Amino acid sequence: MRRITRITTVGIASAALALSATACGKSSTDSGSSSTTSDSKATKAAIAYDIGGRGDQSFNDAAYAGLKKAEDELGVKGAEAEPSSGEGDADKVARLTALARAGNNPVIGVGFAYAPAIEKVSKAYPKTTFGLIDDTSVTAPNIANLVFNEEQGSYLAGVAAAKASKTGTVGFIGGVEVPLIKKFEAGFAQGVKDTNPKAKVLVQYLTQPPNFDGFSKPDLGKAAAQGQLDKGADVIYAAAGLAGSGSIEAAATAGKWAIGVDSDQYNQAGLASYKDHILTSVTKDVSDSVFNVIKSVKDGKPQSGEIRYGLATDGVGLADSNPAYVKMTDVTAAVAKAKQDIIDGKITVKTAP
Repeated sequence: MRRITRITTVGIASAALALSATACGKSSTDSGSSSTTSDSKATKAAIAYDIGGRGDQSFNDAAYAGLKKAEDELGVKGAEAEPSSGEGDADKVARLTALARAGNNPVIGVGFAYAPAIEKVSKAYPKTTFGLIDDTSVTAPNIANLVFNEEQGSYLAGVAAAKASKTGTVGFIGGVEVPLIKKFEAGFAQGVKDTNPKAKVLVQYLTQPPNFDGFSKPDLGKAAAQGQLDKGADVIYAAAGLAGSGSIEAAATAGKWAIGVDSDQYNQAGLASYKDHILTSVTKDVSDSVFNVIKSVKDGKPQSGEIRYGLATDGVGLADSNPAYVKMTDVTAAVAKAKQDIIDGKITVKTAP
């Protein structure tokens, strides 16, 4: 039976805490340590979603898959908390505090935006493990920094795009112009150019910080992709969370190729109408990173410090779910060679354009 509790967080700290206690149906303590509820000895774990929330067919959904796996395989009782529109760090602090107070351990922040909040809340709850995905700027004995070599997977996407393109023009769409997404751009552009030096890479970012709508609004991704299609792009790779679904729609409608991100988007139910045009996806093993940190806490050996997932350990990669992609043997052979060359150190992938 599905036992995951989903919490919708409001923007006021006291209200968020009260809502958490009500939704979880558990008592909480005010001490600075993780609490065990009186009505259950089961391990409780929670994830706080990034912009776009669950249902983004990408980053957040991958994190949810890890929580669900822990629930199914480890008997963990899971809780989820959604972001609110236009929220600030105080809202994230309230959300994480609510989850920790409710006895969840670990508490996992999905995305680098949680770094300031985790830095603060982890000090108040030193016996609770906090997972922080995509960020190493904040460290503590009770913080597990779950990070990925996104540039490596993106390099493979660049190889595939260059080989599959008929026009010699491909596109990259970044949700928000921040260092993390620049890693995706850098790897992709390098992979394209190493494969076809004459290829043209169109680059567009949807928003600039502090505006993070570029991760949450599909219409922005759709418009950007349409602009690149109009300029001759026939393969478009978007690292833009929920907004990326709009770029996939635009590419598919035009009969061109899209490359997904974070999850294997060919298999995402919400994108089923466009799957035939999702050439491949750059995957990040966010699911296993979430599962692994939960398991480590349950086993009494909580992860701490930098936990890196790269190409050599299949922590990042390129999906091959689309039969059309598998049939492109020249493409898959080039990707396989590039993957091995990266693992062997023959290719060093840039982390900035």
